[in-house]
Amino acid sequence: MFDILMYLFENYIHSEAEVMVDHDILTDELTRAGFHQDEIYKALAWLEKLAALQDTDSYPYYSREASRSFRIYTEDESQILDQECRGFLMFLEQVNVLDFTTREMVIDRVMELDTKYFTIDDLKWVVLMVLFNVPGKESAYSQMEDLIFDEQEGPLH
Repeated sequence: MFDILMYLFENYIHSEAEVMVDHDILTDELTRAGFHQDEIYKALAWLEKLAALQDTDSYPYYSREASRSFRIYTEDESQILDQECRGFLMFLEQVNVLDFTTREMVIDRVMELDTKYFTIDDLKWVVLMVLFNVPGKESAYSQMEDLIFDEQEGPLH
């Protein structure tokens, strides 16, 4: 499913192509690209749930103001988000790329992925997808893009 999300993000969202595409047309294109139909439906449902996270009536905890608190991860979250991923999320909060709400959106979307193996690179893409979807987070999205695409190769001197 994550491969499909990456394909959609790179070919539609990140490339600024027409985002409002008919589900049937999109499903046909993804099938022709070699993806399985059940995985396609899971990916499309994942994206729909991402959009729904902005509904503060359904998810009222996303509209709360963050207090100075520390996020404790559940056992299931810790199994998917290893120490490096959790540290990266904390770093993103400290540099104001993520806030309380977007951090929780990222964790929610990660936990909905159908994967046992999840890397920090995968996390970066999920963060990018979430920030792209949240109005008013253009600056944070741009910062995250810089973190992904402007990574230095080799040691810094």
